[in-house]
Amino acid sequence: MFSYVWPMALLILCNTTYQVCAKSVPEKMNPFASLTVTYLVGAVASALLFFALGERTSILKEYSKLNWAPFVLGIVIVGLEAGWIYAYKAGWQVSTAFIVQSAFLAASLLVVGYLLYHEAVTWNKIIGVVICMIGLAFINYR
Repeated sequence: MFSYVWPMALLILCNTTYQVCAKSVPEKMNPFASLTVTYLVGAVASALLFFALGERTSILKEYSKLNWAPFVLGIVIVGLEAGWIYAYKAGWQVSTAFIVQSAFLAASLLVVGYLLYHEAVTWNKIIGVVICMIGLAFINYR
């Protein structure tokens, strides 16, 4: 049970902290300058965790296993980070921005899961997405 729950708890804790940090980037600071520090710290933390928690293997040996995904992921993560920073600078509220993004992301991933990974599209999932979209109407209604 713990191995199932702890990753989700980590995601929730880190996502909450992430949103606070993204909203706290100084208004007048260029988001990409901020991201250079973010990724430098992330690279150092990743290296430290690799050596502290990883198997006793060479990091260069691990790099020999690379495919396209980490490279594209790096570009996509920059887009995610910049998108959040710009969204908050544009006036999105922390309490609604993530919910709006998550609802549309859920709908998008339902399609991606079906097309790329042949995951089942069930009525429960479809109804869940519809409920999310109805929820967006309530959240954004002023």
